[in-house]
Amino acid sequence: MSGKRKDYISWEQYFMAVAMLSSQRSKDPNTQVGACIVDQRRRIVAVGYAGFPTGCSDDELPWDREGAPLQTKYPFVCHAELNAILNRNSADLCGCTMYTTLFPCNECAKAIIQSGISEVVYLSDKYRDSDSDKAARIMFDMAGVRIRKFTEKISVRLEAEA
Repeated sequence: MSGKRKDYISWEQYFMAVAMLSSQRSKDPNTQVGACIVDQRRRIVAVGYAGFPTGCSDDELPWDREGAPLQTKYPFVCHAELNAILNRNSADLCGCTMYTTLFPCNECAKAIIQSGISEVVYLSDKYRDSDSDKAARIMFDMAGVRIRKFTEKISVRLEAEA
């Protein structure tokens, strides 16, 4: 008997990899964000990615980052975290952990807090100095939502064995 494989990924790597894979569904030309929500038994209860609401054409709405407000993506796009919360397959997210590829903005922080998610694990923090992220951190701290940066290395093989 040779024993089990030694190079399998951890639960944390697995859930962040699911968030990363989900981000690849986003059609945003600048930033692709994905999220994965996991319950206390390590079961995935939701995934989401940044995109426009169901029924709103991503060919007709703008993807621009600058310009008059209605000529940009910002009033139209649903962030990955909000999409995951809205598309959950479980009625209750209380005590769940969210894995997200980008630290949540203040608007998503409100939805995370209201949904009962107790921990957020994020990969990138590139907007750390923005007012939106500062507000999110203040609210997470006040509401007792734990936040932590994902620090494990991810090396996932996507090719299938024959």
